[in-house]
Amino acid sequence: MKTLQALIKDLTGIDVEQNQISKYLESETLDLRGADLNSANLTYANLRWAKLQDAILIGADLRCAKLEGADLQGTYLIGVNLQDADLRCADLRDADLRWADLRWADLKDIKITQQQLDQLIVIEEDE
Repeated sequence: MKTLQALIKDLTGIDVEQNQISKYLESETLDLRGADLNSANLTYANLRWAKLQDAILIGADLRCAKLEGADLQGTYLIGVNLQDADLRCADLRDADLRWADLRWADLKDIKITQQQLDQLIVIEEDE
């Protein structure tokens, strides 16, 4: 029988309900290292302290997601929507953040390289 970890390694295009992830996280840290989460709808998902190293989240929707302390090293976050996401203390070193939308995200105490910061595009909105 496959473990839950094996079943969720490829969630391409799947909508994951927050309460399902929250229940799972109550007992252990979610390990999604190397998972294919392309275009996944993870809005409001509780991914605190999740292991997401080298995961592929291209085009995923992570609006309002709770990613506090998450390990996102080497993760592909190309075109990801992270508006209003909680990324406090997350490790984003070597993550690919091209075209990622980080508006209103909480970035306090994140780990990120200077090279990554230099690549981010700042969009000023009209007031």
